[in-house]
Formats: sequence, structure tokens, C-alpha cells
Amino acid sequence: MLFSKYPNVMRWVMVFLSFVIISLILWNTYVFFQNFKEEERTKMENWSFAQKEYLRILDNLSIDNDFNPKDLDLILKILGSNTTTPMIVADQDLNVVTFSNIGESKVTDSTFVSKKDSLFVMNNAKQLIEQFSNENKPIAIINENQTLYYGNSPLLNKLKYYPLALILIIVLFSAVVYFFYRSSKIATQNKLWSGMAKETAHQIGTPLSSLIGWTEILKSENTNPEYIVEIEKDISRLQTITERFSKIGSVPTLQKADIVKETIESYDYLKARSSNLVEFELETPQEEIFVLLNQQLYSWTIENLVKNAIDAMKGKGKLSVRITHLEDEVKIQVKDTGKGLHKNQFKSIFEPGFTTKKRGWGLGLSLAKRIIEDFHSGKIKVLHSEIGKGTTMQIILKTI
Repeated sequence: MLFSKYPNVMRWVMVFLSFVIISLILWNTYVFFQNFKEEERTKMENWSFAQKEYLRILDNLSIDNDFNPKDLDLILKILGSNTTTPMIVADQDLNVVTFSNIGESKVTDSTFVSKKDSLFVMNNAKQLIEQFSNENKPIAIINENQTLYYGNSPLLNKLKYYPLALILIIVLFSAVVYFFYRSSKIATQNKLWSGMAKETAHQIGTPLSSLIGWTEILKSENTNPEYIVEIEKDISRLQTITERFSKIGSVPTLQKADIVKETIESYDYLKARSSNLVEFELETPQEEIFVLLNQQLYSWTIENLVKNAIDAMKGKGKLSVRITHLEDEVKIQVKDTGKGLHKNQFKSIFEPGFTTKKRGWGLGLSLAKRIIEDFHSGKIKVLHSEIGKGTTMQIILKTI
């Protein structure tokens, strides 16, 4: 209920709540990361203390009569407990004394099982020490002139990139929801348009049949033939419009047609029924250009573009239609000298409901886009526009 009543407000509320939720998740992840990092430091401080005691016991083993073997067992257990955090113990000259968890090496009774890893550490000691110093503050092993350098454990490194993965998942999920919502909305709009189009065609059909009957009566009443011809032209136009609306709800049939001839016919019809204040100009090739076309829907597109151009000029100005043949495609351009468009409107004018006029439904260009791009596999766009100078619309179709 609230969403339908205040759609824009509710959208911003949802965006704000999503931002708050993401921020809380990221903050909690950061706090957890820092706590885990502190726990690793405490573990490494305990390790450095055990290393110091281990070295002290070895130095005094021959003179210490009160030595308890259980103390050494506890110390060795602490030293062997680090199985994940990469570390290097070095002296004052940065010579490696011992290392652990670099490559495949593990501590086993203070003996390293991999000579390959040992060679790697010796050759890259300075780089590793610098890397570990950047990741964590080194720990001095007191009275032994040694320093413990340690890096982040694999789990900590994974946790560090967890927020990025989370944001990526949220973005992907949002994109899926957006495209699902957009597809659903477009499908609903298409269904609505199809229903309205078919109903319009049905409603026009009844008075059109009546007009055809009245035309036959007028012929029998010796009415001026010129009047009858003009009435028949408009009846034919109404029949074309009825066919257009009836085809919107279904996939139209495309036939081989001369795009030049079809454009000229639509142009001439509109020119004859437009204001004398509009200066019309037509530029077309002399040869025929064939494309796969539905004549009724194409003429509807040209009609929409021309009428929009006349409206943009407020019924006074110059309107040019130009056809250009380039290899395997043909370009149809409709240019006016109207009020023009802002650049940010180049795409939005094709959206259903968008209009710059005080009156109108904003469906003409959206239908034109549907006809050209969906039905004819062509392209339609604003080629150029400048405020106060006019707009050029362009259609591109493949030739055969």
C-alpha cells in the first residue's frame, strides 16, 4: 500500500536501509578482523616467550640441576602449536635463525622437513621480513638479540577479502533483482499495450464499417466525386491505423519492400495534411532499396517522428527527411528546427510515459523503438540535438 502510494519515497527508504545493513556488515567484519588479528599477536607473543625459554634451557642445561623435563615438554608444545601463521626469527643482521609455515614447511621437533622451502626462505629473507613487518609489528625476543617477524595467517587473509566478496554478492543479487523487476515491468507494459491496441482496433472497426456504407450511399446521391475520393483516402487511412493497432499485440509479418517508396508515401500523406508554415524537404536515392518491412508499422514510425518534429517546432519551421544507402544498411533521418533536447534526454525519450509536451501519453517514440528494434531488428536513436536549433532522429535498417 505504502509502496504504491509513495513509490519514490519507499525506493529511497529501501536504498538507505540497504546501505545501513551493508555498512553494519562491513563494520562487524572489520571488528572481527581486528579481534582475530589481536588473538594472532597474543599467540605469537606466547611463541616468542617460549622460544626465549627454550634457548635459555639449552644454554643452561649442563649447569641447571633443577631442570624439569616437563617444562621443556610444555615449551615444545607451545612452539609446535603454530601451524598456520607464517613466521621468521632473525638475528640483528637479518640472518634467518628459524622459520615456519612458509611454503610446505612445518615445525617438527624444531626440524624443518622441506629443504626446498628452506632454500627459498634463505634466498628471499629480506623481502619476506619486509612483507611481514608491513603486515604486523615485529616482536623482539628479549635477551636473545633475535626478532620474530610474522605475517597474516591464510584464514586472516581470506577474512580480509571477505567484505569485497560480500559486496560483490550483494551487487550481483541486486542486479538480478533489478533485471527481474525490469523484465516483469516491461512484460506488464507490453501486455497492457497489446490489450489497449487490440481494443482500439476493435472500437475503430465499428464506425469504420459504417463510414464505408455511408460512402456508398453518397456515391449513389451524385455527390461531388472529389469529395468521395478524399473521404475514401481517410477511410483507407483509418483502415491502416486499425491494422497497425491489431498488429501491436502479435509478431508482425515482414515482407520485401522498397524503403524509399514506403517513406515517400508516408511523407506525402503527412505533408498534405500539415500546416503551410512547415517547410518540407525530402532527399532520397533514385534507385530502389529493399528491406524486410511491415509497411503499416513502418509508416506509423515515420508518422510519429514527423509529428513529433512538427510539435517540437510548434507548427512552424523546416522539416527534412533524408534516406542514405550504405552497403548493407539504409539510414532514414528526420531533422527539424525545433526546440531541441538535452543530452540526458536522448535515451529517456524512448521510455514509455516520457513526454516533453503538455498533452500526450509519451507512447509514440516508445512504440517506434519497439517497431524498429524488436520487430525489424534495426536501430533508432537521437543522432544529434541542440537546444534552440533542432533535433535529428535516425533509423537504421538492414538491406537485402
